[in-house]
Amino acid sequence: MKLTFWGAAQQVTGSMHLLEVGHYKILIDCGLDYEKDTYQEENQQFPFDPASINLVILTHAHIDHSGNLPTLVRMGFNGQVLCTGPTADLTAILLFDSVNIFLSKEKRKPRTKRGNFSGPKPLYLQKHVMDTIDRFVTIAFNKPFRINGDISLTFVPVGHLLGAAAAVLTINDHGEEKKIAFTGDIGRENYPVLTNPEALPEVDYLVTESTYGGRFHTKDQTLEERLIKEITEACIKSPGRLIIPAFSIGRTQSLVFALNQIFTKKLLPPVQIFVDSPMAVQATEIYRKHHNLVNQEAKDFYQTMGDEFEFEHLAYVHTMKESKDVSNYFDPCIIISSAGMLEGGRIQDHLYYNIQNYYCTILFIGYCAKGTLGNKLLRGDPIVKIKDREMMVYATIRQTDLLSGHGDHNDLVKTVKQTGHPKRVFLVHGEDSSLQSLSAALQDEGFAVSIPERGAVFEL
Repeated sequence: MKLTFWGAAQQVTGSMHLLEVGHYKILIDCGLDYEKDTYQEENQQFPFDPASINLVILTHAHIDHSGNLPTLVRMGFNGQVLCTGPTADLTAILLFDSVNIFLSKEKRKPRTKRGNFSGPKPLYLQKHVMDTIDRFVTIAFNKPFRINGDISLTFVPVGHLLGAAAAVLTINDHGEEKKIAFTGDIGRENYPVLTNPEALPEVDYLVTESTYGGRFHTKDQTLEERLIKEITEACIKSPGRLIIPAFSIGRTQSLVFALNQIFTKKLLPPVQIFVDSPMAVQATEIYRKHHNLVNQEAKDFYQTMGDEFEFEHLAYVHTMKESKDVSNYFDPCIIISSAGMLEGGRIQDHLYYNIQNYYCTILFIGYCAKGTLGNKLLRGDPIVKIKDREMMVYATIRQTDLLSGHGDHNDLVKTVKQTGHPKRVFLVHGEDSSLQSLSAALQDEGFAVSIPERGAVFEL
C-alpha cells in the first residue's frame, strides 16, 4: 500500500492524495490549488495520468477539495466519485460557478488582434462539470461501502459543512488488515446549523488537516455577542453598512441562522439584511432538502419559529439589477455576499463602491489564503486593486473566528487522539506555522508525525 501527497502539502489549498493498493488507485479529493497567480495553468498539470485513477473519494464540496474534478474528467478519468448526498448537491453548484469565474477571467484581458480574449483559458466548461456530476455515487454516513474485495469505505460526519465527512478506509493488504483515515476538513462543536464532529475510529494511519494548528478560537465571546457588537457599531450607532464576505455554501447559511436568532429574540432593532449571492440561494435550498442532517438546535428552531433561513427584513438578491439596487440602498444595512476571500463574485462590486467609504465596515468571518484580496485587506494593505483599479482603503476592516468552520488546535489534537495510536500521522492543509505547531504538540503526546512535501511517497 502506497500513499503519495499531491496537494495541500505544506500549504492549505489543492487537497489531493493518491492511495495505491496493489494496482488499484484511489484519489482522495481533487481540489483547486489557487495559491499561485497562475493557478489555472498550474492545475492542468497532473503529476499522474488521470486515466490511471480507478476511483475518487470526495470528503466535502469546498472548491479546494472538489474544484479540479472536471479537469481530471476532461483529461481522461473515467471512474466513479464517492461522496455523501449533500456533498454531491453542493459540489455541483460550486463547479458550475467555477466555470463562470473562469470565463469572466478569460474576458477580463483585452482582445487580441484576431478578436479573441487573451485571458487564461478556462480549466473546464459546463460540459465537463456535467460529465463529472454523472460520476457521483452517494453514500450514507456510517454505513460501510465495499469498493472491491479488498477495500471498504465508511464516511464519518465531521461537521465543517453539510455532508462533510472523514473517509475511513479498511484495506486487506496481502492478508493484513490496515485502516487509514483522511479527515478532510474538521469542523467544530456547537456551530450554527451543523452537527458536531463525530469521533473517528482507531486507525493505523491518519491524514489530517492542520488549518488551525497552533491557533485557538475565541472563547471569551459568543457569536451572538460579537455580531450584536459589530451590527450596533456599524449600523445603529452610525448610519453605515456592514459588509460580510461569506462563502455562499455553508458559512452564509450558518450566519443567516445566527442573525435570525438575534432578530427573532429582538436583541437589536430591525436592520435590513441582503444576501447577495445566487449561489447562496441555491445552497440554502439544498440545506432545506437535507434538513434531516442539520443539528438539533436548527431542527428545534424550525419546529417552533419556522424556517431558519427566512425572517423579516431579510432579502435574498437574485438578479444583477437587484444587486445594483443594494449598492444604491442608503439606509443602514447588512450585506452578505460571496466569495469569502473576495476572489470574484458580487462581493467585488460591493467592495468597489464601499472600500473608500468611512461609514462601511467589512467583517471577515473565515480564512483568506495568501495572495487573495481578502488576505491583503486583513494584513492592512492601504491600497488594493479592485476591478483593475488601485483604491485606497478607508473602510474599517475587522475579523472574527467565531464563524470559522474549522476546528482549532485543541480540536485537531482531540481528533488525532480519538484514532488510538496510529503508526503515523500525516499533517496537510496548513500553513507552515500551523503545521509545525500541531506537529510539536502531537509529538509531545507520543505520536509519530510527518509533514509531507508535495510528491512525497510513503509505503504503508
